[in-house]
Amino acid sequence: MKLTQPLFPVSLLALAIATQAGASVSVDEQKAVSEYLNRFYQSTQEVMNEVPAKYNLKGEKIEPTTIFTKEQIESNDFVLEKDLFRTDIIRKPSSDKKSRKKRSPIQYNDNPARLVDNGNQLIKNIHTIDAKNLRSAKLNEQPWSDTYWPLYKGALGDRYGDSGLGYQNNWYDYWTYANQTNPPQNYVNNGNIDALSPSEKYDLLVGDSNYTLTSSMWKMGKGYFDSNGSVERWMGLCHGWAPAAYMLPRPKNTVTVKSPDGVDIKFYPSDIKALGTLLWAEASPRTRFIGGRCNTKNPKQDENGRVIDQQCFDNNPGSWHQSVVNQIGVSKRSFVLDATYDYQVWNQPVYQYSYTYFNPESGKAFDSAKDAMIKLADFSRDKFKKYRGNATYVVGVQMSMSYMVETSPTHRSTDTPRYDGKTTVRYTYDLELDGQGNIVGGEWYNNRHPDFLWTPGPDSRAVSMYNPGGNWQKGQPIPSNWKGYATYVSRYDQPLTSIVEQLFNWSAGQ
Repeated sequence: MKLTQPLFPVSLLALAIATQAGASVSVDEQKAVSEYLNRFYQSTQEVMNEVPAKYNLKGEKIEPTTIFTKEQIESNDFVLEKDLFRTDIIRKPSSDKKSRKKRSPIQYNDNPARLVDNGNQLIKNIHTIDAKNLRSAKLNEQPWSDTYWPLYKGALGDRYGDSGLGYQNNWYDYWTYANQTNPPQNYVNNGNIDALSPSEKYDLLVGDSNYTLTSSMWKMGKGYFDSNGSVERWMGLCHGWAPAAYMLPRPKNTVTVKSPDGVDIKFYPSDIKALGTLLWAEASPRTRFIGGRCNTKNPKQDENGRVIDQQCFDNNPGSWHQSVVNQIGVSKRSFVLDATYDYQVWNQPVYQYSYTYFNPESGKAFDSAKDAMIKLADFSRDKFKKYRGNATYVVGVQMSMSYMVETSPTHRSTDTPRYDGKTTVRYTYDLELDGQGNIVGGEWYNNRHPDFLWTPGPDSRAVSMYNPGGNWQKGQPIPSNWKGYATYVSRYDQPLTSIVEQLFNWSAGQ
């Protein structure tokens, strides 16, 4: 809908005046806030149901790729598909099954202290956050990008470096090429080991002539193919990549190792990432998470487009804001976000954030909550008045969040952060505050927001069913007693932790 009359000043002169008046934010920040709120107050329902715009590193608006089909997006079936995988992360459904009309107060299953590393010392006062200069922060180390190793390509059985593979139409065509027309042993016999898939290289490394891990990779998609005649392209290992990207060091260099027969095998950074992704997908420890499960494709909305069902729009903005500031800003460690109703955000590790405050009544942007907050009783334009909790003040926030996205695997011999994929998205919401400035709730100004956050603990390891001790000397085959364990756990889709972690350490130079 085209705007006919601006509700807030957006001209450069007005923006300059606003800044001189004490807003202390850039012209671009004020403009972004003003333009969004103009549209929000004039077309609330429409804006509430938009997919948030995504931006590249240059600040240019982009159309990110999605792993869901057009039909899944238009029908909202992707919501149910996400819920299937989310169940594995949660391990059990939330005990809080009651749907509440008022969502603003932060619920137990949405408590940020359960997610962040500094949960016992959670900073939840907005003035303390400002005093500690936490309005922006980024991690010291950027999580690494990887593909999600889709099942329709055989997961880690994908011979991504095989020039003869070309483009296949479906799981069966990929399977036929890799298992019938061009079985892996042919590549070994011809000395073309470089073209093997990550799982085939692993099987060769552990002396498994039956290629057990590779067989397990193809079986991941076979059940779906046998039942439905196809394997959905969204199915993959993104739930393994997302935590592995910051729990394991970046593989920087190619590592050459020997098979039990003395054959040299090159593991490129992409091969090593693949094994880490699989390990964290199939042998992950229990995770911390906040947010609920929503398996409703089209939850009911009120007249403003606000989702009514409690389970379908956690996280509360107050939980989200505290989680981001405390985990990225204070603990300097990533977490994984998922926006249920945004088909472009699914299990993405967070890298950095920055935000601007705004007065939700006037639309003016500020760099401190003290200047932007107003009494809730004075918020005459409040679209969510009937949902408010027991708060004294309210302050608006527009946050720019950067997270890592998937990339394609390559035979590049080195890997650096410049090869990663990264996307920035802007979320707008308000925070409800008590009389002292503690965050007690809030409201989203868009339904397609992060609503499920999770992470392993800082000292967690993904440990395979068996993980023998001993040392693997560089330039030598793996210890002979590892081979039996490796073959056994391969039946359960797991690489051996000892092998994976050593490859990562060698590649990272540790």
